[in-house]
Amino acid sequence: MTELVTIAIKNHVADVRFNRPDKYNALSLDMISAMANAINRLAKETAVRAVVVSGEGKGFCAGLDVENFAAMQSKEGFQFTSLTDRYENRITNIFQHIAYGWKQLPMPVIAAIHGVALGGGCQIALGADIRFCTPDAKFSIMEMKWGLIPDMSASQTIRDLVSIDVAKELIFTGKIITGEEAARLKLVTRVCEKPHDEAMILATEIASKNPDAIRAAKKLLNEVWHGDSARGLSMESELEVTLIGTPNQIEAVSANFEKRTPTFRDPA
Repeated sequence: MTELVTIAIKNHVADVRFNRPDKYNALSLDMISAMANAINRLAKETAVRAVVVSGEGKGFCAGLDVENFAAMQSKEGFQFTSLTDRYENRITNIFQHIAYGWKQLPMPVIAAIHGVALGGGCQIALGADIRFCTPDAKFSIMEMKWGLIPDMSASQTIRDLVSIDVAKELIFTGKIITGEEAARLKLVTRVCEKPHDEAMILATEIASKNPDAIRAAKKLLNEVWHGDSARGLSMESELEVTLIGTPNQIEAVSANFEKRTPTFRDPA
């Protein structure tokens, strides 16, 4: 059976690829389960310092596999998973987890997007820390097309990227925009012809830094970006204390003074 999500780890970078190219990596139940398992595995990979997420074939992810779900719902006795059920005692249900889970990973995640990122596929991309895409990539938070609201964590991720009026326009209309337009709206970080190549270059650079400090920086920004200043300043100090004088921090200083490539230990 084809592995629906592949993970290749090399030089502390995890190259994660959605692998259902014949369906534009659309979200069947099996695909959703495979994505959740991939996130859960990466959360335990202490040697991984950066993650690149992309899609095999002609697109990143086309969103919900409507035919797949319709066929399953037509079977007698099929019960659709309750959206109010939390996945493994997390704050998310399983559908939210495969998007928001990338944000919750301790290491940075870069999404490399080509072709389509529609509906759930777009929300998965929004869960990454950084997004690179091709100029002609197509994005849409398209749940309104089906008379629904986005329900895979977009409310908690898009607010970090665009102003509320832009978010409302995209959600209310379900309009499809190109990569160029997404960049203008700040929905993506960078437009490039080869997003996967560019993402791997950046991931390699991130992986060369003190992994403890990188994880602390992601934790800090995720937790205080929308918080009050007092808590943010306090957390800055608390996390800095956990880094000062540690082997990796000392190695960063030594390597700079000695003009050599640092050798860091994996986080505990």
